[in-house]
Amino acid sequence: MNTLAIEIEALSLSIKGKAILSDVTFRVELGCYLSIIGANGAGKTTLLRCLNRTQEHGTGRISILGKSLDTYSQRELAKILSYVPQPDGRHFPYTVYEFVLMGRYPYLSPFSSVGPEDHEAAREALKTTGADPFAERLIHTLSGGERQKVFIAAALAQGGQILLLDEPTTFLDYKHQVEVAGLLRRLNHDEGITVVSVTHDVNSAVLHGGAVVGLKEGRMVFEGSPAELLESDGLEEIYETEFHYIQDSPTGAPLVVPRGFHP
Repeated sequence: MNTLAIEIEALSLSIKGKAILSDVTFRVELGCYLSIIGANGAGKTTLLRCLNRTQEHGTGRISILGKSLDTYSQRELAKILSYVPQPDGRHFPYTVYEFVLMGRYPYLSPFSSVGPEDHEAAREALKTTGADPFAERLIHTLSGGERQKVFIAAALAQGGQILLLDEPTTFLDYKHQVEVAGLLRRLNHDEGITVVSVTHDVNSAVLHGGAVVGLKEGRMVFEGSPAELLESDGLEEIYETEFHYIQDSPTGAPLVVPRGFHP
């Protein structure tokens, strides 16, 4: 049985003559939680978009579950891999339930109607994410944290094994950051879903465990565990600034603080 969810080899991409990704190579094990970190413009979002094929991936090779990405139809790929983009404030004129049910699109044809299995998948996704209490509300009436749960629920309704997320806690208050982070941990640990999350929050990457990939100007400059990241000069290289490491008393986990923010 193949144990790799994603395999990327020598991935390079240029847009209008500018190199966006250069010789990126790494693997993601099934059931892994991978955090992709890097400064603005490092190529993190583009990398995710290459994986879900909303962006041509240039040169190199991408495999999903041991099969070349190029050999999947978009419908086949959507049954395996789902994507939660960055929050962008767009207006969706749907109820939460209607929106989550749309996540079933890979299983429907233009001539088929939504069936009991689709409704069950939507209800289960809402329950798993804790979004079921507002299933009948319009999406635009939700808070940022509630909307993010709904977007994750729609991704879960697709039924895939791999979940890609682009800055899943951006713009959320602390309460909703904690709720979304806890949800992603449960999906990974309890449901066995492979999570690949782009984040600016280094502490989130450290506390989630799993593995970390660091990008800088489109190149991979780090791959390893959170502990290895903190023990190396990886953070300083990625963000071009110095950091302090403060031990969190209750958990013993190290917290990362840029030197300029430390008194």
